Amino acid sequence: MLQSLRIQNLALLEEVELDFEAGFTAVTGETGAGKSILIGALSLLAGQRADKTMIRQGAEALVVEASLFFADSERVDAVLMELELPICEEGVLILRRSLPREKAPKITINGSLATLSALQQLGELWIDFHGPSEPRRLLKESCQLELLDLYGRCGPALETYQRRYRAWREAEAAVERLQAQRRASPEQLEFLQSQLARMEALDLSEEAIGALERDFTRMSQVQELTELAGRLVEGLSGEEGVESRLAAVLADARRLREMDSESATLAERLSSAAIELADVASEASALLEGLQFDPQEAQQVQDNMSAWLDLKRRHGGDLDAVIAARGEMQRQLDEQGDIEGALLRAETARDAALREAQAAAAVLRVQREKAATGLGEVAAGAIAQLGFAKSEFRICIVPKELGPQGDCGVEFLFSPNVGEAALPLNRVASSGELARVMLALKTLLADLDRVPLLVFDEIDANVGGEIGAIVGQKLAQIAQTHQVLCLTHFPQVAAQARRHLLVEKDQTQSRAVVRIRGIEGEREARLGELARMLGDRNAASALAHAQRLLDLA
Repeated sequence: MLQSLRIQNLALLEEVELDFEAGFTAVTGETGAGKSILIGALSLLAGQRADKTMIRQGAEALVVEASLFFADSERVDAVLMELELPICEEGVLILRRSLPREKAPKITINGSLATLSALQQLGELWIDFHGPSEPRRLLKESCQLELLDLYGRCGPALETYQRRYRAWREAEAAVERLQAQRRASPEQLEFLQSQLARMEALDLSEEAIGALERDFTRMSQVQELTELAGRLVEGLSGEEGVESRLAAVLADARRLREMDSESATLAERLSSAAIELADVASEASALLEGLQFDPQEAQQVQDNMSAWLDLKRRHGGDLDAVIAARGEMQRQLDEQGDIEGALLRAETARDAALREAQAAAAVLRVQREKAATGLGEVAAGAIAQLGFAKSEFRICIVPKELGPQGDCGVEFLFSPNVGEAALPLNRVASSGELARVMLALKTLLADLDRVPLLVFDEIDANVGGEIGAIVGQKLAQIAQTHQVLCLTHFPQVAAQARRHLLVEKDQTQSRAVVRIRGIEGEREARLGELARMLGDRNAASALAHAQRLLDLA
């Protein structure tokens, strides 16, 4: 959950540090006060792209940072390890993002520099935003199917089906490729065979190609290498070389040793040097002999190198590309030898893959049909609590051809009024009705959502005041298993919150300033804010109503 949040120089907000608790937190304030600053700060920490116009005028940099706690940080730590970032200490994740006006942006995760992509990957694990446009997603079949699969725990069955579906599509593509393939002309066959022959003439292994390139390099420089090696041998073991001159010096050292015992070490060291020098001279001679290429061997190296360079030019530029080209050409030749047989085998494999995909789709469809019945029934009851006492809600499974999501689709049918036939949501539901249907579904599915922080940005928009208390109860219900942050204009919703943040804009000075503070511990301040939301913070009736709301909550 979100433990703390610090915001500095974001829009009209100079600086604020906020502590958060588990459960339901309401955010209120007059229209235009700056409630969206909180959403903006959390969005930045979730990986939203930043714009320098967000920086407070006159400030050098915008900074947002947060501390998050996970009772079980295994999923988060797995992502951190994959990103090569420090894992959480005692379940705590520290996020920080700065956006300087003149310098490059900077992101740190648990104290280490990170990328925007890393922030986005982690954001998917800890926060989920539900804005005013969220209910409109219910009109999309993809969203309806996602909610149904979540309720029915259809994830494993869907993964199995999609894996088999991809295998079938790949097999289908192989059949189509063979069907479209024409028998190659004699010239094309001859070209393929000649290219394969040139490849087979070479040992296409890393060791062999490396040795070929080294031999070619030495052969290309053989004249210079031979000259240098010859001079080295002559200087070491020639008539005037170091060996013959050292022999005379060594003889003098031995006579000196006979005359003076204290000089014995000199003779021994010179003797060792003579032995080492003889080894060097021997290796130099061997090197010189090795540079004498046999004419036929030299021609073979030249021919092999020419062939290798041509293959690289034709097929990609490195050994892996040439080997891949060899495999593809061999496959083409093999298929040319038996196109009909290859097509028959491909069709057999395709048919088998199709049967497996159809079987997996059937298993998935059965699970969805069961989930549709269950979700339809409990959702109808939850929707009825939100002001639709005589409504009808049900979920239908619609047969379809095999596709990425299975062999069926889904349709949410709704009738807000008694006596009217249930129709697809996009034909009957207003924005307010959609909001309530979405809220009912979110309440039912909250236990299955593993994201700990849910942010609702005026999800209660377009609903009537009488339903406000029920909306607040639903959010409080979700907050039993999640941390909930809700921006709202409804006092009935705000009164249900455990924590109440008040956003105020002060324009009494030379410059507008936004301030955010918690008022759940200030009885009078909270009553005044709820009364303002009811119409008049100073009216006795509004204050009494506000008191009643808090007492009921």
